[in-house]
Amino acid sequence: MVAPPSSSSSSSSFFFLLLLLLLLSSATSLQFQTLIPHSLPNPTRFSPDSQTLTSSTFQDQDQNENAISLDLHHLDTLSLSFNATPETLFHHRLRRDSIRVKTLTSLANSTATGRRTKADFSSSVISGLAQGSGEYFTRIGIGTPPRYAYMVLDTGSDVVWIQCSPCRRCYTQSDPIFDPTKSKTFGGVACGTPLCNRLDSPGCNKRKKCMYQVSYGDGSFTVGEFSTETLTFRKTKVNNVAFGCGHDNEGLFVGAAGLLGLGRGKLSFPNQAGRQFGSKFSYCLVDRSMSAKPSSLVFGNAAVSRVARFTPLLSNPKLDTFYYVGLMGVSVGGVRVPGISSSLFELDNAGNGGVIIDSGTSVTRLTQPAYVALRNAFLSGASHLKRGPNFSLFDACFDLSGKTEVKVPTVVMHFRGADVSLPASNYLIPVDSGGSFCFAFAGTASGLSIIGNIQQQGFRVVYDLAGSRVGFAARGCA
Repeated sequence: MVAPPSSSSSSSSFFFLLLLLLLLSSATSLQFQTLIPHSLPNPTRFSPDSQTLTSSTFQDQDQNENAISLDLHHLDTLSLSFNATPETLFHHRLRRDSIRVKTLTSLANSTATGRRTKADFSSSVISGLAQGSGEYFTRIGIGTPPRYAYMVLDTGSDVVWIQCSPCRRCYTQSDPIFDPTKSKTFGGVACGTPLCNRLDSPGCNKRKKCMYQVSYGDGSFTVGEFSTETLTFRKTKVNNVAFGCGHDNEGLFVGAAGLLGLGRGKLSFPNQAGRQFGSKFSYCLVDRSMSAKPSSLVFGNAAVSRVARFTPLLSNPKLDTFYYVGLMGVSVGGVRVPGISSSLFELDNAGNGGVIIDSGTSVTRLTQPAYVALRNAFLSGASHLKRGPNFSLFDACFDLSGKTEVKVPTVVMHFRGADVSLPASNYLIPVDSGGSFCFAFAGTASGLSIIGNIQQQGFRVVYDLAGSRVGFAARGCA
């Protein structure tokens, strides 16, 4: 007969088990960082007088390394409704963002399935929504003598274009519409030339001039003559830039004169000006809820931060516009999120899937299984925070009213060769002025995942086309 265990041995087993659990708990305890809650920023209207046309931060590089630096401003500051409340502007931003994502996914999907159609230049204008495709703009000179105008920046498109007179139909912009007859350096592009044939769908008018058309996912587009012109960035001139002189433009960037395409394609500005600036550029986007300082855009060798961590650019055989990168996983609180692996983000040979870096998308979209795993991991780590109601596309929100600071789990995005540790304000953001904050990620049914500009805040994001890589330098806005 076996004797029953003594009470002392039972107690020892209990305490041993408790100690083991404590050790395991401490070994797997989450990492936290401090978030200081800020309300949505009050709108401030940008004045061109606030941006001098001489170099500042990168003045020495501009003169010695053939580099240029420009101030960037958020689209909200160019809003014609400058009496709008912070909440109204934020709702507009999320609505623009939804359209933006539909535009990018539509382009990626149509390219992958081979369903892209040739443009019909005789078609009637389709009325579109007055929503921007990009989030940030700068002021550059167009023509000779240069006439300065607001230009939206967009890493998700290639063609540079502006509104031109005579306008068959133009939307409202803050500056006078560009008149090519008053520029000494304006030049047309003939039909059938190699430059004209670089367009995806070149057209030809009765005067044998090359025609372009760029369409956006909201039904808006710009149509006109493909031309060449001198662009002036502060005091630096870039000659013979191929651009669209738009005579028929509908519902695009209210306030701005046009768009500076910063994509990866052959007609983008970085590729056209590659010899002059080494095919390198970078930007740093400030957190608008915490700083009135403008963001910055730099072209040339000065754009490459010495402390940046780089991940290689991946190639989509079907689409050369987007900046694809390899996302291997995500950590929350210092622990890799189970269920998020590189297989969820693979770019296949048909051009499906993948992850892109985009300046014009605000909220990062992850393919749905990855997002659900990330959201659940964050909610588990933030269980000490008071939950709030869902808001718009956000389904992980918190009530931080009355809090001066809170502890939140860390979030790290693991790219191939580069771990990017996000500041707390890059993933828990205010959505009103009453203390409501939401986890700034969202899911997408599309195979395309997009790293948005909220997650890029505060980093100098380096696009080194010559080296086929993208880099991230923390605290890069100084």
